[in-house]
Amino acid sequence: MADPQTTRPASGKLVVRNIGLMLSGDLRQPILDADTLVAEDGRIVAIGRADDIDTQGTGVVVDARGCAVAPGLIDSHVHPVFGDWTPRQSQLGWIDSCLHGGVTTMISAGEVHLPGRPKDVVGVKALAITAQRAFDAFRPGGVKVLAGAPVLEKGMVESDFAEMAAAGVTMLGEVGLGGVKEAEEAQRMVGWARKHGIRSTIHTGGPSIPGSGLIDADVVLAADADVIGHINGGHTALPDKQIECLCERCGRAIELVHNGNFRSALVALRAAKELGQLDRVILGTDAPAGSGVQPLGVLRMIAQLASLGDVPPEVAFCFATGNTARIRGLDCGLIEPGRACDLVIFDRAQHTAGRDVLESVALGDLPGIGMTIIDGIVRTGRSRNTPPAERMPEAVISRS
Repeated sequence: MADPQTTRPASGKLVVRNIGLMLSGDLRQPILDADTLVAEDGRIVAIGRADDIDTQGTGVVVDARGCAVAPGLIDSHVHPVFGDWTPRQSQLGWIDSCLHGGVTTMISAGEVHLPGRPKDVVGVKALAITAQRAFDAFRPGGVKVLAGAPVLEKGMVESDFAEMAAAGVTMLGEVGLGGVKEAEEAQRMVGWARKHGIRSTIHTGGPSIPGSGLIDADVVLAADADVIGHINGGHTALPDKQIECLCERCGRAIELVHNGNFRSALVALRAAKELGQLDRVILGTDAPAGSGVQPLGVLRMIAQLASLGDVPPEVAFCFATGNTARIRGLDCGLIEPGRACDLVIFDRAQHTAGRDVLESVALGDLPGIGMTIIDGIVRTGRSRNTPPAERMPEAVISRS
């Protein structure tokens, strides 16, 4: 098999057949009437019923054996440094471990845990460009880590954002983790970033690391970042009234994270439901952090929101796939022709009370992951982190 650390989409054909349940990642139609998927050169080319799709040709055939297939999960909020290592917890292999939790794409909210992180303008730009370049060339376990997210510091001017954008930087780190915390200054810099095609996330709630501070609803509304980062706090959440105010008065993405206040996550989810705006909800872990790394963090958020937040499990899966892809401008996260073939294959865990995988998730149980696929390449088999599944997929080489 090709090196998962560096490979891009492989040429060839992938067929996934005998799918028991196909989740699209799209809120408009979260469950697809299909049992077969075909990908070529790393992209989905066809989905539907086996009798209606051309599955002939040499390539890899995955027999799902009745398991469910969903888009690979997207963690909307991580804090990588370099490689598959985090100094925050002195831990190696955390990204690969998250792959075993179904996460195929991660989005940096700032490389803030780098020891000696530069805070001068030249250093901020250099770190962002270096991180973007490094993770573009290196994929731990095959996971797509979208990094190079500069933290705003005082003294930055519009030309700095133009320079970073031209160099390939597409995201800002959490507004508020650096020296820029005042509403007017944050608003100005977020506007410059948006002008040059750079998406932004703002820290929400109490301080999380030394140097960060309280960012309340007034600052979030004024800054108008593209994503209300961890609206349920990272770690300390805002009062309920402020969370509800942000959902009602700001049309930006509502990010719920594992390393936050889960009760506050339910407050935000309820507000989004009442507004009829579940398409704004996205999920992340906010890891590595003081509470560690959660390889199953995104999967746990799906199960918790489905079991306690009164949303169907197939809808909760959309929060971690299609919603994030649309808001973040990604080419994955949805099962539809033309999209990157990033998939997770799973079934209900052994001995769960749920009669099928969706009911088990609705009861709060995690499914058992049997395989992950990134860009049409099988990256893992049985997960080393989830509970064992009742059924397991199998991959074989077809030479028909």
